[in-house]
Amino acid sequence: MGVAAARRDRTHYLYLAVIAAVGLGILVGFVAPGVAVELKPIGTGFVNLIKMMISPIIFCTIVLGVGSVRKAAKVGAVGGLALGYFLVMSTVALAIGLLVGNLLEPGQGLHLTEAARAAGEKQAAGASESTVDFLLGIIPTTMVSAFTEGEVLQTLLIALLAGFALQAMGAAGEPVLRGIGHIQRLVFRILAMIMWAAPVGAFGAMAAVVGETGIDALKSLAIIMVGFYITCAIFVFVVLGTILRLVAGVNLLALLKYLGREFLLILSTSSSESALPRLIAKMEHLGVSRPVVGITVPTGYSFNLDGTAIYLTMSSLFIANAMGDPLSAGEQISLLLFMIVASKGAAGVTGAGLATLAGGLQSHRPGLVDGVGLIVGIDRFMSEARALTNFAGNAVATVLVGTWTKEIDKERVDRVLSGALPWDERMLNQDGEAADVPEQRAGDEELAVTKA
Repeated sequence: MGVAAARRDRTHYLYLAVIAAVGLGILVGFVAPGVAVELKPIGTGFVNLIKMMISPIIFCTIVLGVGSVRKAAKVGAVGGLALGYFLVMSTVALAIGLLVGNLLEPGQGLHLTEAARAAGEKQAAGASESTVDFLLGIIPTTMVSAFTEGEVLQTLLIALLAGFALQAMGAAGEPVLRGIGHIQRLVFRILAMIMWAAPVGAFGAMAAVVGETGIDALKSLAIIMVGFYITCAIFVFVVLGTILRLVAGVNLLALLKYLGREFLLILSTSSSESALPRLIAKMEHLGVSRPVVGITVPTGYSFNLDGTAIYLTMSSLFIANAMGDPLSAGEQISLLLFMIVASKGAAGVTGAGLATLAGGLQSHRPGLVDGVGLIVGIDRFMSEARALTNFAGNAVATVLVGTWTKEIDKERVDRVLSGALPWDERMLNQDGEAADVPEQRAGDEELAVTKA
């Protein structure tokens, strides 16, 4: 018990160090902006280290989840429910963004400078992508290229194919599943090692963004930024909170508290991808079955981008108003529905929302592309709210899909969220313990399928 307590204390200090590093980064950004900008590669390097682990974690999780289920229909039901829910919630996020954006009328009175015009053109260059290109892009060049290129949707496709193949192999596939289980524990062990660099990455990222942005840009664009944060908060606490309570009987605040360290990590890196591996592990620990977690979480990172939907809505209205060319109701709906489709696959990467915004305007309303430069200065701060909202939406979606498919242990959920069965960082740190909860849950799933 003493050893376990020491380990928990050590990881507790790690996240305290992240908080201190964020504060120090902000201070350096204001005091020495020139030096702070030069620290940007430190933050970028840390996020790249996390992204390096995304594809193998998604592959192992999905293959183990799908391969351990004896009925392929159950996997299809989970995927169908998840995609249907994602479509509905994207529409709701779109509607809320439109409503608040039209009430605030952001962008009035701003003037486009040549520097902003050039920044907008830069973001739009090569950013647009047709629906056909998007669909063909899901298919990797080779089975291995899905991992080397870090494409989430390509990894998802290969993992599903491998999972269904192992499922069809029956007992002959069991040794392969056990081998992938060992690889998963290795990958999570590497991730735990990388996490110790989080304070350094957080310091570099925050120092750079404050040094680049400065306080003048924040003042002039405060309305759109504050309005966006309020809109995201309304969506998360009112919309998602109500649905989670009515459908699953789970308190949103308790769930967000359980995921507190992941939110801190996203806040410091401005990318929801940095917390994807931990979300998978924590949702399994919470009591959601491995197949539901393995399918819902990675798919949600590409198709359930609620924060991005709100961002695209409000930013488009902001740019149109600032350019003196407000959008009519019909133009708003057609443009934003177009960009929701274009945003699929962004996967919460820092800067992906800005590129999607520029690409969507380039394809749909080229006259507004120059105005993207007006929002470049505060995009990083909006990116944080965007990533936090996307992450919260995917956590809630996992619980809801688990409830609808009856693949969630509600008694365990209550125990975990009440603190009676707390998350232990050793589940990511120690090979043996990392496998305990998931393996037991896989056995429970097979027993449930057998009874059914």
